Amino acid sequence: MPPARTTLPNRKSEWETVEQEQAARQQAAGEQIQVFRSLLPTLLKRLARMPDPRNPKTLKHKLTVLMIYGLLTFVFQMASRREANRQMTRPMFQENLKLLFPELEVLPHQDTLNRLLCRIEVDQLETALIDLIRRFIRRKKFYRYLIGGLYPIAVDGTQKLKRRQAGAEEWLQRKVAGSEEEQTTQYYVSVLEANLAFANGLTLPLLSEFLSYRQGDSEENKQDSELKAFRRLAARLKEHFPRLPVLLLLDGLYPNGPLLELCRQYHWDFMIVLPDDSLPSVWEEVEGLSKLETPKSLDQTWGDRRQHFCWINGIEYYYGPNQRKKQILHVVICEESWEEVAADSARIVEKTSRHAWISDQPLSHHNVHQRCNLGARHRWAIENSFLVEKRHGYQYEHCFSHDWNAMRGYHYLMRLGHLVNILAQNTERLAKLVRLLGARGFIRFLRQTFSAPWLDAECLQHRLAFPYQLRLE
Repeated sequence: MPPARTTLPNRKSEWETVEQEQAARQQAAGEQIQVFRSLLPTLLKRLARMPDPRNPKTLKHKLTVLMIYGLLTFVFQMASRREANRQMTRPMFQENLKLLFPELEVLPHQDTLNRLLCRIEVDQLETALIDLIRRFIRRKKFYRYLIGGLYPIAVDGTQKLKRRQAGAEEWLQRKVAGSEEEQTTQYYVSVLEANLAFANGLTLPLLSEFLSYRQGDSEENKQDSELKAFRRLAARLKEHFPRLPVLLLLDGLYPNGPLLELCRQYHWDFMIVLPDDSLPSVWEEVEGLSKLETPKSLDQTWGDRRQHFCWINGIEYYYGPNQRKKQILHVVICEESWEEVAADSARIVEKTSRHAWISDQPLSHHNVHQRCNLGARHRWAIENSFLVEKRHGYQYEHCFSHDWNAMRGYHYLMRLGHLVNILAQNTERLAKLVRLLGARGFIRFLRQTFSAPWLDAECLQHRLAFPYQLRLE
């Protein structure tokens, strides 16, 4: 059965008294902060290695304090630097933060953080995120979510923002239709993201690779592209996780010989979407072999969908100069049908869909469901992650700073804040409350709690005094 999709309950509040609501807010805030503080040693260890370019004689805020403040900006989903200045520096908000983070004696101005991000090596912030993921992998926190012993990693590109004027020389540019059929130049920023995408719906940020005008080929007048960025991201992924068993989940842009060769060079498994107009020689081979012999198949019901899998192993794909290079591929096609209520009436109509993937490993009755339904189909999890970061409070498309270095720094802080919230919302103690309020409702619940005198200092200090072990649901 696929994971059930929960909807928010349509009922009145389950708390009947102020005391019950206060106890719920106290527990939610305490659990969230315990998750944060359990991650803090790893974060501080990495952040402490960052060289501070400021004059030590004029420092008012430590570098680590500024980074924690920036991270909390996205944990509480502040829409902009101005909103963070207004909301987080209110006396009640500051007092509650001090209860949980004594390091935050005085909250800095967001412009102070912006000036620091303009000058430091912001890649260290992403390295801090990678250190957190590596820590969980070593402790086998994700062991039960693996697909055949592999970590599913979805990679996809998305547009971060666009403007009529370039904010920095690294921005890409393109021609778009303007008024009176004239073309105008539009400047934009794109990012190639990599996320851990588990079949139970848990999706965790992992790596970001910015497409930059400097990475293009000026001699041939070609800009940076998603495929070029993938090579850089793949090299970094292999550097950070040299022995990690990986299952790459990629869309229809990626099936080409050099990329398949790169994945096998790194000893990565892959499941890649195979569009109808991609790799015509492979499709010809599939059609030809299907006529000569009956393809192996599997029929099953998965949730409310009736599925028919058929696959052909050992297809030879030639590419490169004079077709001298060869890759052995395995193609699987899934045809499925299901019933649903029509949008314009109360009639029950039957829907159908068709999916095709190429795999690096031979397919069989034992692994086709696992690799296709639990692996390849969950490539869409990274699309859902983009939707959350863009539309559900993390302000993915907000610039935060026109300086290229600072903008990347805010982006990495946003991804870190998203990771903290995901881990907290999927703990055993908070998952029930998240199902009740929803992810966005839960974060609003926390912001309201920190903005008002709901928290009891003595109870919180007693709670935080005990050791904490993060347990995912």
